[in-house]
Amino acid sequence: MKGFTISLEVLVFLMFLVNHKKNGIDIAFLFNVVQNNPKKVGSMDIVLRNNLILITTDFETLNTDWMKNFLNHHSRGMLFLPKAVLVFRNETLIEVREEFLQQLSEHHAKTHDFNHEFFLRSMLKYGTQPIKIELGKLQEPEVVTVNLYAYDKDTVLISLKSPNSWVLNYMRSQLEVYVERGTDASIVVDVSDMKAKSRLERALNKRHILHYQIQYTYDNHFMSKLYSDFANFSFGDLCRDESNEKTVFYTVLECPIGASQDALKKSYKKLTKVYHPDKIMHESPHMVAHYTQKFQLLQEAYTALRVVS
Repeated sequence: MKGFTISLEVLVFLMFLVNHKKNGIDIAFLFNVVQNNPKKVGSMDIVLRNNLILITTDFETLNTDWMKNFLNHHSRGMLFLPKAVLVFRNETLIEVREEFLQQLSEHHAKTHDFNHEFFLRSMLKYGTQPIKIELGKLQEPEVVTVNLYAYDKDTVLISLKSPNSWVLNYMRSQLEVYVERGTDASIVVDVSDMKAKSRLERALNKRHILHYQIQYTYDNHFMSKLYSDFANFSFGDLCRDESNEKTVFYTVLECPIGASQDALKKSYKKLTKVYHPDKIMHESPHMVAHYTQKFQLLQEAYTALRVVS
């Protein structure tokens, strides 16, 4: 069965129909208002689906104080999608969510010349559903420069040339458990273990946030510092230390020790797609060399664990 979808304007119209006798509403007049009311600058569309609240708006509205306040509160539970963000319900932020829906309904009703109470009442019924906010108009990508600096193999500084809450919120949402400290234009990340490094690599693989295009910059020593543990490392060395062998292999494949063959195979296929050198052949030689090494390490780890199993 396909999901049920209804626009908020239609829902309001139906609510009026149900109550028109009680309230003495002129149905013909209301129909003309719904059909003929033109959209204004900064307007938005809201669609209530059975599994989420979909808000389509422009970037100007997305950057209003009340909208950014809501999204900043939910930065840890926010999923960044192409041209959109998906905000999941957080039990500790129910009051923030309700305040946001209040402001959202007021803004939307003002744009469409309706009483916002109808909008609010409808949206509150979807209190447990995620909220998806997407850009309605395709805008020209705006380049955001992000600099990467490795203090040593355990600590990385991620800094923006100029403050950008959207890009920084994305970084925080991906690296939250590893963030040591930060400002409105930078964060310091603890990457002292391989899981943290893998998480960082995944975060840096994403180059588009909403209409922003991220451009990463780093010096020639970034890769050598970050992966200094592998400076004198050959892949055959993994097999020489039997006590640590399995642990290292499982860590490389990002699987728990003792994972099933199906889990190993699934993770191996996913990671080799991410780290295939052909995907970044136009990047700097340092990045290509790292991806090549990571790809080879994945192959060796998977082959070894298949033999062990």
